[in-house]
Amino acid sequence: MDASAHMGYLSPPLVHSRMDYFNFGPQLPFEFGDLRADDDTTTTDHGMSTQARTPVGTPMDGARTSGSAMMSVSTTFHPNAVVDQLPSDLILVSSDKVYFHVHCYRILGASENGFCSLLPSKGQAQGGVTPMITLAEPADVLNVVIHTIYNFSASQFMPSFETLEAALGALVKYGVPINQCVVSGSSLFALLLSSAPTRPIDTFALAGSHELEDLAVAVSPHLLAYSLPSITDELARRIGPVYLKRLFFLHFGRTEALKHLLLHPPNPHMETPDCDDAQQGYLTRAWALASTHLIWDARPNLSTNLLQATLCSLENGLTCELCKQSLKERLAQVVADWSAVKNQASDVAIQMKMDILKAEKQ
Repeated sequence: MDASAHMGYLSPPLVHSRMDYFNFGPQLPFEFGDLRADDDTTTTDHGMSTQARTPVGTPMDGARTSGSAMMSVSTTFHPNAVVDQLPSDLILVSSDKVYFHVHCYRILGASENGFCSLLPSKGQAQGGVTPMITLAEPADVLNVVIHTIYNFSASQFMPSFETLEAALGALVKYGVPINQCVVSGSSLFALLLSSAPTRPIDTFALAGSHELEDLAVAVSPHLLAYSLPSITDELARRIGPVYLKRLFFLHFGRTEALKHLLLHPPNPHMETPDCDDAQQGYLTRAWALASTHLIWDARPNLSTNLLQATLCSLENGLTCELCKQSLKERLAQVVADWSAVKNQASDVAIQMKMDILKAEKQ
Protein backbone atom coordinates (compact mmCIF):
# COMPACT_ATOMS: atom_id res chain seq x y z
CA MET A 1 0.00 0.00 0.00
CA ASP A 2 1.17 3.51 -0.81
CA ALA A 3 2.85 5.03 2.21
CA SER A 4 1.05 8.29 1.54
CA ALA A 5 -2.36 6.74 2.20
CA HIS A 6 -3.93 5.24 5.26
CA MET A 7 -6.99 3.04 5.42
CA GLY A 8 -9.27 2.63 8.37
CA TYR A 9 -12.89 2.27 9.29
CA LEU A 10 -15.27 4.95 10.48
CA SER A 11 -18.26 4.09 12.58
CA PRO A 12 -21.50 5.90 11.79
CA PRO A 13 -22.12 8.87 14.11
CA LEU A 14 -24.33 8.03 17.06
CA VAL A 15 -25.61 11.56 17.43
CA HIS A 16 -27.35 13.99 15.15
CA SER A 17 -25.01 16.30 13.26
CA ARG A 18 -25.37 19.84 11.99
CA MET A 19 -24.17 20.62 8.47
CA ASP A 20 -24.09 23.96 6.68
CA TYR A 21 -25.34 23.59 3.12
CA PHE A 22 -24.40 25.86 0.22
CA ASN A 23 -26.73 26.86 -2.57
CA PHE A 24 -24.94 26.02 -5.84
CA GLY A 25 -27.54 27.84 -7.96
CA PRO A 26 -30.18 26.55 -10.39
CA GLN A 27 -27.74 26.04 -13.24
CA LEU A 28 -26.13 23.00 -11.59
CA PRO A 29 -27.43 19.49 -12.29
CA PHE A 30 -29.76 17.67 -9.93
CA GLU A 31 -27.08 15.18 -8.91
CA PHE A 32 -25.54 17.80 -6.63
CA GLY A 33 -28.53 17.26 -4.35
CA ASP A 34 -31.21 19.60 -3.16
CA LEU A 35 -29.04 21.99 -1.19
CA ARG A 36 -31.34 24.88 -0.28
CA ALA A 37 -29.94 27.79 1.70
CA ASP A 38 -29.21 31.47 1.36
CA ASP A 39 -26.95 32.31 -1.58
CA ASP A 40 -23.33 32.84 -0.60
CA THR A 41 -23.05 36.14 -2.44
CA THR A 42 -21.48 39.53 -1.92
CA THR A 43 -23.25 42.78 -2.86
CA THR A 44 -21.04 45.56 -4.21
CA ASP A 45 -21.48 49.31 -3.69
CA HIS A 46 -23.11 49.50 -7.12
CA GLY A 47 -25.79 47.01 -6.19
CA MET A 48 -24.30 44.15 -8.21
CA SER A 49 -24.01 40.66 -6.71
CA THR A 50 -21.05 38.41 -7.31
CA GLN A 51 -20.97 34.69 -6.58
CA ALA A 52 -18.43 33.80 -3.90
CA ARG A 53 -16.15 30.79 -4.15
CA THR A 54 -17.86 27.71 -2.72
CA PRO A 55 -15.80 26.05 0.05
CA VAL A 56 -14.71 22.48 -0.60
CA GLY A 57 -15.58 21.41 2.96
CA THR A 58 -17.68 22.71 5.79
CA PRO A 59 -17.49 21.87 9.52
CA MET A 60 -19.75 19.18 10.92
CA ASP A 61 -20.02 19.12 14.71
CA GLY A 62 -20.52 16.01 16.73
CA ALA A 63 -21.97 15.97 20.20
CA ARG A 64 -20.17 18.20 22.66
CA THR A 65 -19.10 15.29 24.82
CA SER A 66 -15.79 14.00 25.97
CA GLY A 67 -13.64 12.84 23.07
CA SER A 68 -15.80 14.43 20.39
CA ALA A 69 -14.13 16.25 17.49
CA MET A 70 -15.11 18.61 14.72
CA MET A 71 -14.86 17.24 11.19
CA SER A 72 -14.87 19.05 7.84
CA VAL A 73 -17.08 17.33 5.29
CA SER A 74 -17.32 17.89 1.55
CA THR A 75 -20.11 20.27 0.60
CA THR A 76 -20.98 17.98 -2.33
CA PHE A 77 -20.08 14.49 -1.12
CA HIS A 78 -21.50 14.57 2.39
CA PRO A 79 -23.24 11.76 4.35
CA ASN A 80 -26.73 12.92 3.37
CA ALA A 81 -26.00 13.19 -0.36
CA VAL A 82 -27.71 10.53 -2.48
CA VAL A 83 -26.20 9.68 -5.86
CA ASP A 84 -27.81 7.06 -8.10
CA GLN A 85 -30.30 6.57 -5.27
CA LEU A 86 -27.60 4.84 -3.23
CA PRO A 87 -25.94 5.85 0.04
CA SER A 88 -22.16 6.22 0.15
CA ASP A 89 -20.09 3.20 1.17
CA LEU A 90 -16.56 4.65 1.22
CA ILE A 91 -14.90 7.68 2.80
CA LEU A 92 -11.88 9.38 1.25
CA VAL A 93 -10.03 11.76 3.55
CA SER A 94 -7.78 14.50 2.21
CA SER A 95 -4.41 15.34 3.75
CA ASP A 96 -5.99 18.38 5.42
CA LYS A 97 -8.78 16.23 6.93
CA VAL A 98 -11.78 16.93 4.73
CA TYR A 99 -14.09 13.90 4.44
CA PHE A 100 -15.59 12.86 1.08
CA HIS A 101 -18.40 10.28 1.25
CA VAL A 102 -18.29 8.43 -2.06
CA HIS A 103 -19.28 5.16 -3.71
CA CYS A 104 -16.79 2.36 -4.13
CA TYR A 105 -18.30 1.20 -7.43
CA ARG A 106 -17.88 4.69 -8.87
CA ILE A 107 -14.23 4.93 -7.85
CA LEU A 108 -13.37 1.41 -9.00
CA GLY A 109 -15.25 1.90 -12.25
CA ALA A 110 -13.19 4.97 -13.11
CA SER A 111 -9.80 3.62 -12.04
CA GLU A 112 -7.62 1.17 -13.96
CA ASN A 113 -5.34 0.37 -11.01
CA GLY A 114 -7.76 -0.05 -8.13
CA PHE A 115 -7.28 3.59 -7.15
CA CYS A 116 -3.55 3.03 -6.76
CA SER A 117 -4.37 -0.34 -5.09
CA LEU A 118 -5.84 1.46 -2.09
CA LEU A 119 -9.46 0.35 -2.28
CA PRO A 120 -10.72 -2.61 -0.27
CA SER A 121 -11.90 -5.65 -2.17
CA LYS A 122 -15.43 -4.84 -1.03
CA GLY A 123 -16.36 -1.22 -0.59
CA GLN A 124 -19.67 -1.81 1.18
CA ALA A 125 -19.86 -1.18 4.88
CA GLN A 126 -19.62 -4.35 6.90
CA GLY A 127 -20.48 -4.75 10.53
CA GLY A 128 -21.76 -1.16 10.79
CA VAL A 129 -18.46 0.43 9.76
CA THR A 130 -17.54 2.31 6.56
CA PRO A 131 -14.09 1.90 4.95
CA MET A 132 -12.04 5.07 5.22
CA ILE A 133 -8.87 5.90 3.25
CA THR A 134 -6.61 8.86 3.99
CA LEU A 135 -4.90 10.22 0.88
CA ALA A 136 -1.88 12.44 0.30
CA GLU A 137 -3.75 15.10 -1.70
CA PRO A 138 -5.23 18.25 -0.10
CA ALA A 139 -8.97 18.87 -0.22
CA ASP A 140 -8.89 21.31 -3.17
CA VAL A 141 -7.11 18.74 -5.35
CA LEU A 142 -9.08 15.72 -4.17
CA ASN A 143 -12.30 17.66 -4.69
CA VAL A 144 -11.51 18.13 -8.41
CA VAL A 145 -10.49 14.47 -8.71
CA ILE A 146 -13.74 13.17 -7.24
CA HIS A 147 -15.89 15.62 -9.20
CA THR A 148 -14.15 14.40 -12.36
CA ILE A 149 -14.79 10.77 -11.50
CA TYR A 150 -18.48 11.52 -10.96
CA ASN A 151 -18.56 13.75 -14.07
CA PHE A 152 -19.72 16.68 -11.93
CA SER A 153 -18.63 20.24 -12.56
CA ALA A 154 -16.29 21.76 -9.96
CA SER A 155 -16.46 25.26 -11.43
CA GLN A 156 -18.28 26.69 -8.39
CA PHE A 157 -15.14 26.02 -6.32
CA MET A 158 -13.02 28.16 -8.66
CA PRO A 159 -9.92 25.93 -8.46
CA SER A 160 -6.61 27.61 -9.27
CA PHE A 161 -4.41 26.51 -12.16
CA GLU A 162 -2.02 24.88 -9.68
CA THR A 163 -4.93 22.90 -8.21
CA LEU A 164 -6.01 21.71 -11.66
CA GLU A 165 -2.44 20.77 -12.53
CA ALA A 166 -2.11 18.75 -9.31
CA ALA A 167 -5.52 17.15 -9.94
CA LEU A 168 -4.38 15.87 -13.35
CA GLY A 169 -1.33 14.33 -11.71
CA ALA A 170 -3.52 12.74 -9.04
CA LEU A 171 -5.90 11.32 -11.67
CA VAL A 172 -2.93 9.68 -13.40
CA LYS A 173 -1.66 8.36 -10.06
CA TYR A 174 -5.03 6.81 -9.23
CA GLY A 175 -5.39 5.16 -12.62
CA VAL A 176 -8.09 7.42 -14.07
CA PRO A 177 -7.45 7.81 -17.84
CA ILE A 178 -7.30 11.58 -18.31
CA ASN A 179 -7.51 11.32 -22.10
CA GLN A 180 -11.12 10.27 -21.50
CA CYS A 181 -11.77 12.96 -18.88
CA VAL A 182 -10.24 15.96 -20.63
CA VAL A 183 -12.18 16.00 -23.89
CA SER A 184 -14.11 18.81 -25.52
CA GLY A 185 -17.39 19.25 -23.69
CA SER A 186 -16.29 17.74 -20.38
CA SER A 187 -16.38 19.75 -17.16
CA LEU A 188 -12.65 19.30 -16.49
CA PHE A 189 -11.85 20.41 -20.04
CA ALA A 190 -13.85 23.59 -19.47
CA LEU A 191 -12.05 24.27 -16.19
CA LEU A 192 -8.61 23.86 -17.77
CA LEU A 193 -9.55 25.96 -20.78
CA SER A 194 -10.71 28.77 -18.48
CA SER A 195 -7.06 29.16 -17.43
CA ALA A 196 -5.92 29.80 -21.00
CA PRO A 197 -6.56 33.58 -21.13
CA THR A 198 -4.38 34.25 -18.08
CA ARG A 199 -1.99 31.27 -18.19
CA PRO A 200 -1.80 30.34 -21.91
CA ILE A 201 1.69 28.87 -22.10
CA ASP A 202 1.32 27.00 -18.80
CA THR A 203 -2.00 25.52 -19.91
CA PHE A 204 -0.48 24.53 -23.24
CA ALA A 205 2.50 22.97 -21.45
CA LEU A 206 0.12 21.01 -19.23
CA ALA A 207 -1.76 19.77 -22.29
CA GLY A 208 1.48 18.83 -24.00
CA SER A 209 2.91 17.00 -20.99
CA HIS A 210 -0.20 14.79 -20.85
CA GLU A 211 -0.71 14.63 -24.64
CA LEU A 212 -4.17 16.19 -24.44
CA GLU A 213 -4.72 17.04 -28.11
CA ASP A 214 -8.13 18.71 -27.81
CA LEU A 215 -6.97 20.99 -25.00
CA ALA A 216 -3.76 21.98 -26.80
CA VAL A 217 -5.68 22.94 -29.93
CA ALA A 218 -8.25 24.94 -27.93
CA VAL A 219 -5.51 26.82 -26.03
CA SER A 220 -3.37 27.62 -29.08
CA PRO A 221 -5.27 30.78 -30.19
CA HIS A 222 -4.23 32.37 -26.88
CA LEU A 223 -0.56 31.81 -27.80
CA LEU A 224 -0.49 33.89 -30.98
CA ALA A 225 0.92 36.87 -29.08
CA TYR A 226 3.37 34.77 -27.06
CA SER A 227 7.06 35.46 -27.59
CA LEU A 228 8.70 32.16 -28.55
CA PRO A 229 12.23 33.28 -27.53
CA SER A 230 11.00 33.54 -23.94
CA ILE A 231 10.49 29.74 -23.72
CA THR A 232 12.96 28.40 -21.17
CA ASP A 233 14.60 24.97 -21.24
CA GLU A 234 12.44 23.83 -18.34
CA LEU A 235 9.27 25.00 -20.07
CA ALA A 236 10.33 23.32 -23.31
CA ARG A 237 10.78 20.03 -21.45
CA ARG A 238 7.30 20.38 -19.94
CA ILE A 239 5.70 21.06 -23.31
CA GLY A 240 7.50 18.16 -24.97
CA PRO A 241 9.04 17.96 -28.47
CA VAL A 242 5.82 17.23 -30.41
CA TYR A 243 3.74 20.05 -29.00
CA LEU A 244 6.69 22.44 -28.96
CA LYS A 245 7.12 21.82 -32.68
CA ARG A 246 3.42 22.46 -33.22
CA LEU A 247 3.64 25.74 -31.35
CA PHE A 248 6.57 26.90 -33.48
CA PHE A 249 4.84 25.89 -36.69
CA LEU A 250 1.66 27.63 -35.56
CA HIS A 251 3.61 30.89 -35.49
CA PHE A 252 5.60 30.03 -38.62
CA GLY A 253 2.52 28.93 -40.54
CA ARG A 254 0.62 32.14 -39.90
CA THR A 255 3.62 34.27 -40.87
CA GLU A 256 4.03 32.30 -44.07
CA ALA A 257 0.32 32.65 -44.78
CA LEU A 258 0.60 36.43 -44.40
CA LYS A 259 3.58 36.54 -46.75
CA HIS A 260 1.64 34.56 -49.31
CA LEU A 261 -1.37 36.89 -49.07
CA LEU A 262 0.74 40.03 -49.50
CA LEU A 263 2.80 38.57 -52.31
CA HIS A 264 0.21 39.48 -54.93
CA PRO A 265 -0.37 43.21 -55.56
CA PRO A 266 -3.65 44.69 -56.82
CA ASN A 267 -4.58 43.65 -60.35
CA PRO A 268 -3.69 46.19 -63.06
CA HIS A 269 -6.41 47.66 -65.25
CA MET A 270 -6.53 48.48 -68.92
CA GLU A 271 -4.50 51.52 -69.89
CA THR A 272 -6.37 54.80 -70.03
CA PRO A 273 -5.31 58.25 -71.26
CA ASP A 274 -4.83 59.29 -67.64
CA CYS A 275 -3.15 56.11 -66.31
CA ASP A 276 -0.66 54.03 -68.28
CA ASP A 277 1.55 51.11 -67.22
CA ALA A 278 4.20 53.41 -65.76
CA GLN A 279 1.69 55.10 -63.49
CA GLN A 280 0.19 51.75 -62.44
CA GLY A 281 3.68 50.63 -61.53
CA TYR A 282 3.59 53.15 -58.68
CA LEU A 283 0.80 51.18 -56.97
CA THR A 284 2.68 47.91 -57.40
CA ARG A 285 5.86 49.36 -55.89
CA ALA A 286 3.97 51.03 -53.03
CA TRP A 287 2.16 47.75 -52.25
CA ALA A 288 5.48 45.85 -52.20
CA LEU A 289 7.06 48.42 -49.86
CA ALA A 290 4.11 48.40 -47.45
CA SER A 291 4.01 44.59 -47.51
CA THR A 292 7.72 44.44 -46.64
CA HIS A 293 7.18 46.63 -43.59
CA LEU A 294 4.23 44.50 -42.47
CA ILE A 295 6.08 41.21 -42.88
CA TRP A 296 9.24 42.52 -41.19
CA ASP A 297 7.39 43.31 -37.98
CA ALA A 298 4.58 40.78 -38.42
CA ARG A 299 3.45 38.65 -35.51
CA PRO A 300 1.02 35.72 -35.69
CA ASN A 301 -1.64 37.83 -33.97
CA LEU A 302 -1.43 40.74 -36.45
CA SER A 303 -4.84 42.42 -36.34
CA THR A 304 -6.92 42.97 -39.44
CA ASN A 305 -7.32 46.61 -38.35
CA LEU A 306 -3.57 47.22 -38.53
CA LEU A 307 -3.34 45.34 -41.82
CA GLN A 308 -6.18 47.39 -43.31
CA ALA A 309 -4.90 50.72 -42.00
CA THR A 310 -1.42 50.16 -43.42
CA LEU A 311 -2.57 49.20 -46.91
CA CYS A 312 -5.41 51.72 -47.05
CA SER A 313 -2.86 54.53 -46.71
CA LEU A 314 -1.62 53.71 -50.24
CA GLU A 315 -4.73 55.31 -51.64
CA ASN A 316 -3.43 58.76 -50.66
CA GLY A 317 -0.84 58.65 -53.45
CA LEU A 318 -3.29 57.57 -56.16
CA THR A 319 -5.14 59.84 -58.58
CA CYS A 320 -6.64 57.17 -60.84
CA GLU A 321 -10.09 55.98 -59.76
CA LEU A 322 -9.55 52.58 -61.40
CA CYS A 323 -6.34 52.08 -59.40
CA LYS A 324 -8.16 53.04 -56.22
CA GLN A 325 -10.90 50.53 -56.97
CA SER A 326 -8.34 47.79 -57.66
CA LEU A 327 -6.61 48.57 -54.35
CA LYS A 328 -9.88 48.36 -52.42
CA GLU A 329 -10.80 45.01 -53.99
CA ARG A 330 -7.40 43.48 -53.28
CA LEU A 331 -7.36 44.81 -49.73
CA ALA A 332 -10.81 43.39 -49.03
CA GLN A 333 -9.66 39.97 -50.25
CA VAL A 334 -6.47 40.06 -48.15
CA VAL A 335 -8.37 41.00 -45.00
CA ALA A 336 -10.96 38.26 -45.58
CA ASP A 337 -8.28 35.61 -46.23
CA TRP A 338 -6.24 36.66 -43.18
CA SER A 339 -9.33 36.45 -40.98
CA ALA A 340 -9.95 32.93 -42.26
CA VAL A 341 -6.52 31.64 -41.29
CA LYS A 342 -7.06 28.98 -38.63
CA ASN A 343 -5.86 29.91 -35.14
CA GLN A 344 -4.98 26.47 -33.89
CA ALA A 345 -1.86 24.45 -33.16
CA SER A 346 -2.53 21.53 -35.46
CA ASP A 347 -0.88 19.53 -38.20
CA VAL A 348 -2.24 22.06 -40.71
CA ALA A 349 0.70 24.36 -39.97
CA ILE A 350 3.16 21.49 -40.31
CA GLN A 351 1.61 20.45 -43.60
CA MET A 352 1.88 24.05 -44.81
CA LYS A 353 5.61 24.04 -44.06
CA MET A 354 6.05 20.73 -45.90
CA ASP A 355 4.19 22.09 -48.92
CA ILE A 356 6.37 25.20 -48.96
CA LEU A 357 9.59 23.17 -48.81
CA LYS A 358 8.32 20.85 -51.51
CA ALA A 359 7.46 23.79 -53.78
CA GLU A 360 10.90 25.32 -53.25
CA LYS A 361 12.61 22.08 -54.34
CA GLN A 362 10.57 22.02 -57.53
